[in-house]
Amino acid sequence: MRWHVDGWNPSYGTSFEQVETGDGPTSESSAQVDTDVEMPAATWRPLSAPPQLRPPPVVLLVDGVRRIDAGLWTREDDGASYPGIAASYAAGVVRCDLRRGSAELAVRRVDRGLFTASQEAPDLLAGTVRYRVHRVGTSDVAKLSQTVQGPLTELEVEVSAEARQGGADADDLLVVDGPLRRRRNLPRTLGYIKTQQGRYLSAQLSAVVTALEPGQRCPVFRVGTAWGGYSWYLRLPGPAGAPWAGIVRVECSTDLDPGEAVALADLSLVTLPKFASTSYKDPRAPQNLIPIAGLERRLRGLLGDARLLHRALTIAAGRAAITARGGR
Repeated sequence: MRWHVDGWNPSYGTSFEQVETGDGPTSESSAQVDTDVEMPAATWRPLSAPPQLRPPPVVLLVDGVRRIDAGLWTREDDGASYPGIAASYAAGVVRCDLRRGSAELAVRRVDRGLFTASQEAPDLLAGTVRYRVHRVGTSDVAKLSQTVQGPLTELEVEVSAEARQGGADADDLLVVDGPLRRRRNLPRTLGYIKTQQGRYLSAQLSAVVTALEPGQRCPVFRVGTAWGGYSWYLRLPGPAGAPWAGIVRVECSTDLDPGEAVALADLSLVTLPKFASTSYKDPRAPQNLIPIAGLERRLRGLLGDARLLHRALTIAAGRAAITARGGR
């Protein structure tokens, strides 16, 4: 019996969720999985990229961030009260030109919302900042923060499409942090899943994944659900550790034919490891890619000063209360 320390800072959770045996991701997926896409499952083995394959000249990486600016409560005309949260969120695209060795923020979008089950709450204007009301189906304070993910995902989809529309490189690669979701129609696009939870493979095939060396991948398989796609696991460079340490799952659209999916899988092998982070720079190394970490920092800066926004929200809520009392 041996212990391994997960390289991630515990405040970020873990890079993979443990099953009872401690061998990998937790809950077994109920999705139908075709493991014979690239080769028969009986012959699965770790794969390396073709020797002459080179990464694309330009890589576009997409991510988003969110922050809860304040918790609020409404007081309805009938005396009822509902909790709410004011949140800021942003999404952006960083363009990495591997020919010039440069990176720049190509697209950025910032939005703010007031999330509550109240049917009376209007938009909230905090100074010059407007929090648009989003009526949600829960009054559970613990679950309210989860409702921000929907609008944030919409923002990520929008900036992904904008990056593709404005792109001048016919051979670039777009990498979105997380599942593809509604971006399966975008060409040359990969979903990058750095935290492993669902188990898609049998124990025998999972052993192929945990046997991967840095810079290797497993064969392409297909997840047969409405949100599924072609997928594969690869191991990023980093220190040896737990069996699933440094493992990420990558996916692409099922609109592609199997040969195109395999070509993207090989391309991911010569591209993503170049961006792997190191533990002294990032608490989620190596999975949190260096350009993604930089993008997250830039986007958080664009959200504005949290203390000033909290103060503005407090003042705005106080003024609204005074106005409401004066109207009665």
